[in-house]
Amino acid sequence: MTEWLKEVFQYIDLFFVLYLLGYSTFLLLSVTVGATALYEQQKKKKLYNFIDKDHYIPVSIVVPAYNEQITVIDTVKSLLELDYTLYEVIVVDDGSTDDMREQLIEHFQMERVYRPIRKKILCEEEHAMYMTYAHKIPITLICKKNGGKADALNMGINVAKYPYFVCMDADSVLQADALRNLVRPILEEKNVIACGGLIRILNNVVLEKGKVINYGLPKNKLVGMQIIEYDRTFLASRLLFDKFNGNLIISGAFGLFKKDLAIAVGGYDKQTVGEDMELVVRLHAFCKANQIPYQIKYATDAICWSQAPNTLKNLVKQRRRWHRGLLQSILAHKHIFFNVRYGGVGLVSLLYFLIYELLAPYIELLGIGSMIIAIHFRLFNASFMIYFLLMYMVFGVVMSLTAFISSIYAIHKPLKAGEILKAIGLCILESSLLRSILFWVRLTAFVGYKKKRLEWDAITRHEITRHESHKPYVEEM
Repeated sequence: MTEWLKEVFQYIDLFFVLYLLGYSTFLLLSVTVGATALYEQQKKKKLYNFIDKDHYIPVSIVVPAYNEQITVIDTVKSLLELDYTLYEVIVVDDGSTDDMREQLIEHFQMERVYRPIRKKILCEEEHAMYMTYAHKIPITLICKKNGGKADALNMGINVAKYPYFVCMDADSVLQADALRNLVRPILEEKNVIACGGLIRILNNVVLEKGKVINYGLPKNKLVGMQIIEYDRTFLASRLLFDKFNGNLIISGAFGLFKKDLAIAVGGYDKQTVGEDMELVVRLHAFCKANQIPYQIKYATDAICWSQAPNTLKNLVKQRRRWHRGLLQSILAHKHIFFNVRYGGVGLVSLLYFLIYELLAPYIELLGIGSMIIAIHFRLFNASFMIYFLLMYMVFGVVMSLTAFISSIYAIHKPLKAGEILKAIGLCILESSLLRSILFWVRLTAFVGYKKKRLEWDAITRHEITRHESHKPYVEEM
């Protein structure tokens, strides 16, 4: 019996060594590619301007909002400060029960208009439409029956008058050059149908007219750990996927899409809570199936600042929803797996998300169970396991710190020595504590799934910190 168990645990040990080695190799490669690309990008910026300011692509910015009275006005203000000329802002009130609509109408001097909406994508009925031309660009407010975020985005696409649209969360703000940088791949390369921006955490950041004037690591350790996690994810893995047109996620907080193709695939899917990933995967599948040349790009210098959950309760709600959305997207497009017709998307991207994202907590649980059984039968090599896990943790901390420092370099706000030490501490906490928390969250994400599979748990928002001298932009008439 013991000999048989020894052989079984040898195979288990080999599996986990290969599993962690695969992830570590991916992390090293992605962080190296990300940091190098960011450095090259900053060097180019010193030599020349990427875009002639006389050339713009018309863009409609769609902001779905439900009970966002605390943040939505500041979000729209930030959109008025963009270093861009030809765009419009469309706020879709998805049946809010707070005073958001009244505050928007009053603050931006909006008036009711009566205009038919041609619905190329089905969505819930509108109650009223308000518009204003009193500012730098036209602002439209659509008030509609509640149908969820995907339904609100579909309404915004129907109303949008320009060939490209940007989806954006109502608790986020854009840097002044974010939209210019987001459309740059469309001007520089052929057949770009979508482009994702870089999401950074807004907590403890002060903005003035779309520019960061104060940046520091927050006192809240939970938010600080998420900063480390975000920087590693956005500045590393997504840049690597970008190299072979394999990105599967354009964050719902900030992403650009070609409108006619989004309409052709039916818009956002209301039967998932991961509508952002599902749309991107569907665009991949549609273009491949119809032999349409396409690229889905990622712009690291198009920065959107978004609020992160600052309590454990809100973090759990967010990450459980993300994990449910991941499952729904993978199940909806399972035919792409290992299908050479879909190239790197089917052979690499979906496989990575399946093994290292969706199934990761269950694989980790298998590892924990194996350790307990091995200890019981006195087959556990404690010294080897401790050494291996410590090496893995140190490797992860170094990679996370590299990604974090690269992201700071990109916004030209160098940190003091004390902040660097704090960042190292947060990297250690993120690698141990946050990952342990998220392990449990993802492990239990599907408890009650049948009942909650389409639920969006409300997350508490906080006012966006803006500089005292900030004044909203209003054109002189």
